[in-house]
Amino acid sequence: MDSAYLIECASLLLRWLHLIVGIAWIGASFYFIWLDDSLKPPTDPRLIEKGVGGELWAVHGGGFYNPQKYLGAPPTLPAELHWFKWEAYSTWLTGILLISTLYYLQAGSYMIAPDKAVHSPGVAVGVGLSTLAGGWLVYDGLCRLLFGRSVLLFALVYGAFVIAMAALLDHLLAGRAAFLHVGAMLATTMAANVFFWIIPGQKKMVDAMRRGERPDPLHGQRGKQRSVHNNYLTLPVLFAMISNHYAFTYNAPHAWLVLSLIMVAAVLIRHFFNLRHKGVHVWPYPIAGGAILLATLVWLAPPPLAAVSANAAPSLMQVRTVLDARCIACHSAHPTLVAAAPNGVLLDSDAGVRAAAPRIYQQVVQLKAMPLGNITHISDDERELVARWYRAGAR
Repeated sequence: MDSAYLIECASLLLRWLHLIVGIAWIGASFYFIWLDDSLKPPTDPRLIEKGVGGELWAVHGGGFYNPQKYLGAPPTLPAELHWFKWEAYSTWLTGILLISTLYYLQAGSYMIAPDKAVHSPGVAVGVGLSTLAGGWLVYDGLCRLLFGRSVLLFALVYGAFVIAMAALLDHLLAGRAAFLHVGAMLATTMAANVFFWIIPGQKKMVDAMRRGERPDPLHGQRGKQRSVHNNYLTLPVLFAMISNHYAFTYNAPHAWLVLSLIMVAAVLIRHFFNLRHKGVHVWPYPIAGGAILLATLVWLAPPPLAAVSANAAPSLMQVRTVLDARCIACHSAHPTLVAAAPNGVLLDSDAGVRAAAPRIYQQVVQLKAMPLGNITHISDDERELVARWYRAGAR
């Protein structure tokens, strides 16, 4: 069976599974942060006597629910405890398989670019893997160093580190790989929080209760710290994961700054929702986040087209000569570099080229996103020829 087709099948199945388990993990994170922030001190003396620190009533799906949270641990250990860990583990495992299939096995196409510092696929893969491991080590060190200190201080220091990593990766790797690895670094940190801190801390508390001892509250405090951090990282990670579909972001000048601004906006918007769960409506946060997003999109907007007279325009035949040499290997009914034409764009006929003219102009000229990794070595002169043809009406 054709290897390109096998990679395409693996990509489909892994993306789907990654999306499914990722929704489960993020849904649990959002729910428990909402739950924690929405709890009210109980008024029932029996609950207070049992050590319940907060409760709430909710209705959903035709039923009533009464979640309760204990200040430390319940007086007795229940026979059955529900753990939330496999959502995180399976999200990370499917993610690392997906990035390996799409990027590490095809690093020459997806991870390197002529205008970036790294030109070896092997070195690019090494940079990617080092980013995942190094990002966790730096984050974990900061958590240990700044535990119990200002939350704002931690946010500023760690935020500066993430921005520095975005700038470094933008210098080393192709834009889409740089964006994805910033997101993968954050996602690895989130999964490592669950694996190394949150679940082990909970297990220590359960083990202490089984021995008849009072659990050390420090485990819960550290777990809570990491859980809240994970909640704030979800929206930045989600943007990084979908950014490969939007070349105008990762191919922009100063792409690292684009990524940083969008991630800051995402954190501000998430902070608003977390405050709102507590009954605090601080509207400047989402307004600031929205303003940053809008300003970034305006900054990235392409300049107006400069008109070209029909007499000075290249012919469709000249344009097709370029496309036949640089694009048909992927965008045809029978491609040779991929299993099927990406997005169904077929450029092996005059009608297909005319129909796809706006997309050709955007991807080939404005964003220079295609050919992917410039694998077919299209020249700037050829891009300019396509540009003049499009600006004259694409006839």
